[in-house]
Amino acid sequence: MRAAHGLGRVGRFQLEAAIQSVHTDRARTGVTDWAALQTLHTALVTVSPTLGAEVALAAVVGETIGPGEALTLLDTLASTQPTVLAFQPYWATRAHLLAQAGRVVDARDARERAIALARDERVRAALARRAAAFDAARGGGG
Repeated sequence: MRAAHGLGRVGRFQLEAAIQSVHTDRARTGVTDWAALQTLHTALVTVSPTLGAEVALAAVVGETIGPGEALTLLDTLASTQPTVLAFQPYWATRAHLLAQAGRVVDARDARERAIALARDERVRAALARRAAAFDAARGGGG
């Protein structure tokens, strides 16, 4: 990061490293600097607007501003880049945000889509565990 800083330019890899640094700092402090993550993810989307970067930004916005604003970002992404509808992290993020917004049925549908799109059995199992925990917390269903 120091060497990259000396170049006087900020690029994708520097931003991704800075994002990881914020997450690493959370392990040390126990606190996530969501404002820093929003700044870094916004910059990353500007420099390298990949589906992954855009979905990650929506997830961070869900933490900093709220699920409504984040869901609007995801809806816009889906309308402008329909390939995102086959992107498993989109559906996992959407499910999380919908649950935060209290839209339980929509969250369940999005979670099922995320599970169906997951290629890795460990990811499917993790999503299924999260779904079961969410349902249990809500009294087993609804």
